[in-house]
Amino acid sequence: MRNVTGDYLKLHISVLLSGFTGLFAKLISLNEVVIVWYRMLFAFFIFAVMLIFMRKKPEENWKDAFKFVGLGALLALHLMFFFGSIKYSNISVGVVCYSLVGFFTVLFEPLIQKTKFSFIELLYSLIAVAGIWLIFSFDISFRLGIVLGVISAALFALYTIWNKIAQAGKSSRSILFYELLGGALFMSIFLPVYLCFSRCQTIVPVGIDWIWLIVLAFFCTVILYLLYISALKKLSAFTVSLAGNLEPVYGILFAMLFFNEAHILTPSFYIGMTLILLSVFGQSYVRNKVRKYKKIFALSKKQKK
Repeated sequence: MRNVTGDYLKLHISVLLSGFTGLFAKLISLNEVVIVWYRMLFAFFIFAVMLIFMRKKPEENWKDAFKFVGLGALLALHLMFFFGSIKYSNISVGVVCYSLVGFFTVLFEPLIQKTKFSFIELLYSLIAVAGIWLIFSFDISFRLGIVLGVISAALFALYTIWNKIAQAGKSSRSILFYELLGGALFMSIFLPVYLCFSRCQTIVPVGIDWIWLIVLAFFCTVILYLLYISALKKLSAFTVSLAGNLEPVYGILFAMLFFNEAHILTPSFYIGMTLILLSVFGQSYVRNKVRKYKKIFALSKKQKK
């Protein structure tokens, strides 16, 4: 019980840290792609130095290392869309779109793991889609940001499911090392190509941007994903995705507190957000009930034997 409580605590701290992440999209003056490049690069070097001081080294075979490098590239791709969503809308819209991670997990998990679809969970997920549609309709200027946010949620759902499958019996430190390496390599290859086709004016941070990037890399990347990966080893992908839906709550509170976003949000936004949260907690209730009945059924079957 104590171990399970510790895993939930790690998960919740990681979600709290992720609630701060959206703030950096507004605080840092750089383009979203450049931010993610610095974030992954700084995070990789910070974590590599931490491992040296701890006298630990990643011990994975080439096959597993390659899998985690690929997951790191997927994580970097998700982060680009997430930061882009906030840049092209605002923090509140970006983090609410992130709530669709639960919907995409319900959709993708049966396909990837070859299990049965839950139509009740799919129904609750459609409520979340209705919520996004309401948010989508409240301001035409935010629509690009919403589309980017939805893509970001889908990518993170895939990252969570494949991470859960690939990490069995692996060290959290090794996983994070190779994922940060993969994210840094992917961004270093992608950035020059992106700069050839974009109107990005600068890739050099100015002033306080350096401090924000280091804070983002250390607290909201290294510490966040170390806790996240550790919790994912013991908890289900759906449970982790569900807890992640608290991120919008934190993100919106921080956006209102630091950027005064409350005055630009309309009633349709709040109705849409309520539908999404209703969907999230409805899915949680159904899953818990199903698990409870399965345990009772299994116990009664065992007693009959």
